Amino acid sequence: MQRAADEQTDLVIITGMSGAGRTAAAKSLEDLGWFVVDNLPPGLLPTMVDLARRSNGAVTRMAAVVDIRSRAFSTDLKSAISELGARGASAQIVFLEASEDTLVRRFDSERRPHPLQGTGRVTDGIEAERELLRAVRGDADLVLDTSRLNVHELRARMRDFFSGGSAPLGGLRLSIVSFGFKYGMPVDADLVADCRFLPNPHWIPELAPMTGQDDPVRDYILSQDGAEEFLDTYTQLLKVVLPGFEREGKRFVTLAVGCTGGKHRSVAMAEQLRDRLAGSEVDVQVAHRDLGRE
Repeated sequence: MQRAADEQTDLVIITGMSGAGRTAAAKSLEDLGWFVVDNLPPGLLPTMVDLARRSNGAVTRMAAVVDIRSRAFSTDLKSAISELGARGASAQIVFLEASEDTLVRRFDSERRPHPLQGTGRVTDGIEAERELLRAVRGDADLVLDTSRLNVHELRARMRDFFSGGSAPLGGLRLSIVSFGFKYGMPVDADLVADCRFLPNPHWIPELAPMTGQDDPVRDYILSQDGAEEFLDTYTQLLKVVLPGFEREGKRFVTLAVGCTGGKHRSVAMAEQLRDRLAGSEVDVQVAHRDLGRE
């Protein structure tokens, strides 16, 4: 018997670049009690959902790792998602990304070739795969850049999104990530806020060793001209933009908040934005990408 609409099976599709952490992401969902299938041909996704609906509630949260080992990957995946929609089911796509340098190092450390490099170099395979996945990345609900994440940090990010927080899988989840511009912008950011217009506590000897999580630093930053106005204005902007994203079917939004080193201003402002969004319909998580790097 088909399950009622309000009991719909959750399906997460994990895909992305080879070497970007698909296996670790899948393992994190397994640890949360999800039923996970690796290397599933896209054409079998509707069958997987059908079988779950016949399980009498035994399988309610499913994930499938889908990658370029499947022929006609992009076309098959798009067709499968359309078929799921026609059956009244929905799927969320998680795309794992990483920089070329990071992927090369990971393949070198594991002493294995890239699946698409053929007789060429690892970089040739990475370039070919990135081009093949361009459309899928554009359609993804959540893009995670794992370049600076170890396995444990990647699993923590997945838990933040899928452990069943205050918003259901069908609701909107906002990830606020502080970062330092000198380490590069997060490639998975949907929105970017630049806090470098505020004076840098780095140049104040008693504040320099502290972080944006310490009260003296936070108080100093919030006392600066424009800080409170920025927070008020940006919070109102988010209250307009986030519902629009949700109406358009987007389920995961990443807001990157940057300063020079990702230690003081961006950390404090990211946590302030989280606090100001508390009590809204959005599930908000905060991560500090570059805290501790100095």
